[in-house]
Amino acid sequence: MIRLTLAEIAAITDGTLRFVADDSAVVTGDVRIDSRQVALGDLFVAIHGEQFDGHDFAERAVADGAIAAITARDLDIGLPQIRVNDTVQALGRLARGVVDRLPELTVVGLTGSSGKTSTKDLLAQVLPTLGPTIAPVGSFNNETGLPLTALGVDRQTRFLVAEMGARGIGHVRYLCDITPPKIGIVLNVGSAHVGEFGSRAVIAQAKGELIESLPHDGVAILNDDDELVRAMRSRTNAAVLTFGRGDTADVRVSDISMSAHGTPSFTVHVADESVRVDLPLVGEHHVLNAAAVVAAGISLGAPLAQLAEQLSVVRALSRWRMEVSTTADDVTVINDAYNANPESVAAALRALMVIAGGIPAEVSATRRSFAVLGEMRELGESSQAAHEEIGRLTVELGVEQVVIVGAAAQAIADARSAAGMSEGTRLVANPQAAVALLSTELRSNDVVLVKASRAVGLDAVAAGILGLDS
Repeated sequence: MIRLTLAEIAAITDGTLRFVADDSAVVTGDVRIDSRQVALGDLFVAIHGEQFDGHDFAERAVADGAIAAITARDLDIGLPQIRVNDTVQALGRLARGVVDRLPELTVVGLTGSSGKTSTKDLLAQVLPTLGPTIAPVGSFNNETGLPLTALGVDRQTRFLVAEMGARGIGHVRYLCDITPPKIGIVLNVGSAHVGEFGSRAVIAQAKGELIESLPHDGVAILNDDDELVRAMRSRTNAAVLTFGRGDTADVRVSDISMSAHGTPSFTVHVADESVRVDLPLVGEHHVLNAAAVVAAGISLGAPLAQLAEQLSVVRALSRWRMEVSTTADDVTVINDAYNANPESVAAALRALMVIAGGIPAEVSATRRSFAVLGEMRELGESSQAAHEEIGRLTVELGVEQVVIVGAAAQAIADARSAAGMSEGTRLVANPQAAVALLSTELRSNDVVLVKASRAVGLDAVAAGILGLDS
């Protein structure tokens, strides 16, 4: 964070200084909400969450060297405090205050139903060729994660990647108020969280708040293949740059081919220029993520050839997202257990079959394929149908063995049974049971995909197969 005095922080957060002997004291470290991460010179923000109240851990922050704390009540901890009504809102105000002090900073906002974190990771590796860049670690895309990321900027930072998640109308707008975007990327409007939103149309309304927040001299980067995203061009006065597979996209991808390792190669076309990209990430779905990154780079003046060169050397940064490992017995494990929705599960299943040698469909798989699947949560009334569709897709793709974890995903098994695939379908109660089953089933050269919503805990299955701690 740029250096600020306690008086400046109080003014930015609309707080009251308490127990402060010197309001000109400067925060020289970082802003922390986890007392375990506090170091000398840091500012501790006491967040009252669902499971923990940061106020209860303020004494540890003092012991580890915090210079001050932002609190919602006075604490007898022998530490200067900035008293506010709401510490989460104060954290957001502080981030906005820092961003406003950096006129050379460009905020690249990013949202979508799926692919946000992977695209954020691509931006984090491509934008530094244009200038110092700060991007979230993991999925810091909510009302606490985004401001914490923004507070990592300094006076040398030129680009801030702001990943923006939403669970309702107004969420993205709130995040845009914290980090006003100059460039806004909308990847897609899918079924993730449709149970909370009610419909894809409402999801589109929420995601489009990013585009509405752009200034007139900004750039909206929209997925031309997604009609709900494409329609967002009417919600902004900013310039619009589209990406996709169709002929009308400004950044168009074509000639996609997949390697035996499941990584895509493709051609990117921008105006009269074309270049080939070999993307070292597993899954064809990353092609459009990469196209969005190319569009962002083009809008910032980067040459197409330079962007292609950078994309050809990227790597996966975030855990449990198409993370491919091999056991000592030569079993390939695709750990995509961080989260799941119908679109991301379908993409992961296709990647599984590419690696197993079963795509294109007219080619027989050369390796045995296993999909360990669990519930896709927050789908509301569409949950039953969505799980059935995944079951049918496993049959269409030729997935040989499907292990379903938990009764909530029973519909996947039902759909496979209806298609005559009950022999290759097993239902187990929990991740531990899945590990026990697979330990007797797997053999050399098999390929295993692990995929479900985060709360199902299927990362433990991948870890169990690999002999690791989850």
